[in-house]
Amino acid sequence: MTQVPEWRVEGDWFDVCSCSIPCPCEFAQPPTNNHCEGVLAWHIREGHYGDVRLDGLNVLALGMFDGNIWAGAKVAMGIFLDERADERQREALQTIFGGRAGGWPAGFANLIGDMRGLQFAPITFELEGDLAHWRAEVPGKVTATAEALSGPTTPPGQRVQLLNPPGSEVGPGQVATWGSGDVTQTAEVFGFMTNFTGRSSKHIPFDWSGPGEG
Repeated sequence: MTQVPEWRVEGDWFDVCSCSIPCPCEFAQPPTNNHCEGVLAWHIREGHYGDVRLDGLNVLALGMFDGNIWAGAKVAMGIFLDERADERQREALQTIFGGRAGGWPAGFANLIGDMRGLQFAPITFELEGDLAHWRAEVPGKVTATAEALSGPTTPPGQRVQLLNPPGSEVGPGQVATWGSGDVTQTAEVFGFMTNFTGRSSKHIPFDWSGPGEG
C-alpha cells in the first residue's frame, strides 16, 4: 500500500440543491420530498499533499440521492477536477477527494454508492469576501449561483448563519451561511440533467488534514 504523506487543504465549499430553504439535510433530516439533487463545489485556498501544492484548485460535483443521507442513504455522484492541475496535483486531488488519504473526505466518500464518473475540466469558483454571493461553473455544462439569504428582519450586511450544523458536508464545528440559489445545466453529464431556481444553498469553510487527522 502506498504511504500517504502528511496533507492539508483548507478553503470554501458550497452547494446549491433542490431542497426548500433551508435544506433539511444540513439538520441531519430527510431532504424535501425525500429527494435531493444539485451541485457541490470546493475551492482550495491553501493546500498541500506532501510536497505537492494544491493552492487555488477547484472541484465540482453533481449529486443526487433519496432518503436521509445521514441515516444510510447513498449518493449518486459525478466529479469534475480542475483541468489546470498537473499530473501530480491530479493524483493528489483524486486521492484526497476519493477518500484514500483519510481525514474527513474518507467518511464523505463512504456516502457515495454510485460513482458516475470523473472528468477534468475548467472550473470557475467565485465567492464575495462578505459572503454576499457565490458561484461555480463548468463552462458549457453546469452553473450554480446563489445569493446570501436575507429578509425583512435581517440586519443590513449581516448573514443568515447556522453554528455547528448537525449535517455538515465538510465536517464538524463550522458555520453555514444560507443562500438562495439556482442551477442551470446546459448539457447532460454523468447521467444528470438538473435545472431549478430559488432553492437552498449554503456556504461552509473547510479545513481537512491527514492521514487520519481530519
